[in-house]
Amino acid sequence: MRLNRQEIDVLIQATRCSFGDNAKIWLFGSRVDDAKKGGDIDLYIETDKESGTVAAKLAMLGSIWSTFGDQKIDILVRSRKNERSPMHEIAQSSGQELL
Repeated sequence: MRLNRQEIDVLIQATRCSFGDNAKIWLFGSRVDDAKKGGDIDLYIETDKESGTVAAKLAMLGSIWSTFGDQKIDILVRSRKNERSPMHEIAQSSGQELL
């Protein structure tokens, strides 16, 4: 995984603050593979939150940009009340859980 401990801690804290203590976060995509270079940061979050997920996502991005700087960060969010899409399945099965 191409994130250091400080970056992981920032992501965990931002996830909890924005999506609640029961939220789970996975890193997926090219950043999971140590052999690859570059790439954006792809995150998948499962939350109990049913509404306000767009605002929560924006709040999370705002809180992590000071650590990650000008990097492309994609956040895929699913409320646990909603059915999983194929993209959710891929993100979770190919990703590495951070929290």
